Order: sequence, then structure tokens, then C-alpha cells
Amino acid sequence: MISDNLATAGAIAFPVADVELEPYELDPGQIVSGNPRVALAQLSPGRGVWEITPGVVTDVEADEIFVVLTGRATIEVEGGATTEVGPGDVCLLAEGAKTTWTVHETLRKVYHSRS
Repeated sequence: MISDNLATAGAIAFPVADVELEPYELDPGQIVSGNPRVALAQLSPGRGVWEITPGVVTDVEADEIFVVLTGRATIEVEGGATTEVGPGDVCLLAEGAKTTWTVHETLRKVYHSRS
């Protein structure tokens, strides 16, 4: 596991494109439309690489910062802003924000979150 290597080495670097993601099931109640699939590589607690295929899903967010590596999505916050994200964008999510993600192109992000 990457976090074990980090604890030993003190610093590590690796090509993010080479990180193997593990698929997991979305709660069917989160899927609004389409057939989105998600996968994750947890690098250490609260940090990782996450990917979602096109579709529309809802979520309740953690306090998170992420950088989009590939893909595009529109993130609508209930009672708040609508944000377009794409490659190179940095996004901050507020803990507890109720969001709807419309994923236009498979999106991969590197994230750090805390709850």
C-alpha cells in the first residue's frame, strides 16, 4: 500500500496514470440517470485517486479539495453554485453540501478530504 511506503520513505512520487483503481458499487439511490461506474485507489486515509464514468449522481460531500486530471463534469450544489470542472481545475467542496454531479466525460481526480 502506498501509505505504508510513505511512512517508511517519508516522501514518494509516482505517475498518477499508473495507479490501479478498484471498482466499487454506488448506492443505487445516488444514481439519477445513466449507468455511472466508480473506482478508487486510496493512497492514505482521506487521500486518493477517484474516477467516475458518465452519468448523473447525487452525493453529500466531505470537506474536500481535488484536482481534475481528466474528464469533465458539472457539479450543482443544492441551494448554491453550479461549477464546471475539467482537466487542471482545482475544486473545493464544503462538508455537508448536497451535490448533483453530471459527468460528461469520464472524470479522474486526485483528492484530499477530511470529515
